[in-house]
Amino acid sequence: MENNLKNRNRDPNCPVRSVLDRIGDKWAVLVITTLGEEGTMRFNQLHETIGDISQKMLTVTLKKLQEDGLVSRRMYQEIPPRVEYTLTDTGVTLVPLLNALAEWANANMKVIKKSRSVYAEVS
Repeated sequence: MENNLKNRNRDPNCPVRSVLDRIGDKWAVLVITTLGEEGTMRFNQLHETIGDISQKMLTVTLKKLQEDGLVSRRMYQEIPPRVEYTLTDTGVTLVPLLNALAEWANANMKVIKKSRSVYAEVS
């Protein structure tokens, strides 16, 4: 089984590679977890909540997440136009996994920092 998984992961069409390529960047993770915590948000709310993301990068990230069916976009015919973003049902299923990764990172950060320090001294 393990060998089979290794071979599949080398395939450029591998689902794991495809998903990690998309959600593996920090902005996608922050958008998903923010929408998971806050629920439906307008673009500017999302931008302000995340803080250090540029408007262009937020736009690109939201489009990619929409393309993958993780985020939905709803535009209201108002003046000025109102656009809201929310996680899809599929996006919601990703939130606990990302939260578990965040918990793991918090629990192991001291060890990771120490290892990085030791590695920097040796290198």
